[in-house]
Amino acid sequence: MFEENISEWLLIAQEAALAAGALFFKPDLELATIDSEVGRDIKTRADRESERIIINYLRERSGFSILSEESGVLEGKDKRFTWIVDPLDGSLNYIRGIPLCCISIALWEGESPLLGVLYDFNRSELFTGITGKGAWLNGTKIEVSSVSKKQSAVLCTGFPVSTDFSPEILMTFVQYVRQYKKVRLLGTAALSLAYVATGRAEVYMENDIKIWDVAAGIALVKAAGGIVEFRSTAQGNTYNVKATNHVLAACEVLKAL
Repeated sequence: MFEENISEWLLIAQEAALAAGALFFKPDLELATIDSEVGRDIKTRADRESERIIINYLRERSGFSILSEESGVLEGKDKRFTWIVDPLDGSLNYIRGIPLCCISIALWEGESPLLGVLYDFNRSELFTGITGKGAWLNGTKIEVSSVSKKQSAVLCTGFPVSTDFSPEILMTFVQYVRQYKKVRLLGTAALSLAYVATGRAEVYMENDIKIWDVAAGIALVKAAGGIVEFRSTAQGNTYNVKATNHVLAACEVLKAL
């Protein structure tokens, strides 16, 4: 029953993402209005409107619980599975006109990612993936990069809103990232993971990141043949995440031995 339904669930997530993405093709300046701003974290009207479309779509077509960035947990009749939604990852990029943002929808069973959908409406790129089956970009199969050395690899990372910018922490960060050929901070964890899944980058690493920012991307990387390590932090609602192509991951293991 599970295997028969997962393709149907992927289609539901895909259609929900595309429906929400249609918002951003309309010349509506009010969507870029900031509804709230706490420290480095902002919420826009676009976040709220996109979430409303996605949640309504998912609720009409499944009985699963929903965890969304804006609304928190919405209990469903079937609690085995949970939709994890970020209606607009990269909100600050969006309101500043930086074309690096996306809609992110995942389906998880407990702590296990089953499928992920990311829609980059700026480029009309739809990333989809089912763990153990494969990942696709606009219907074409994608796989993680075959680059095998850090000094040739691109690392995607970022600074979440809760980042500690003390000199000691920043120096540790610098020591880590200098191992790689290039470093990219896109301002969207979801797209960073999608780029690892499609081989545009080799590694994504970020600490204290919210689960809705990375849930779909984690599923995509695993579906594309990569390896993902993620664990809950002391705060309980944030995660430390490292995703890498399988070759670099193997090199890490060999070096450790």
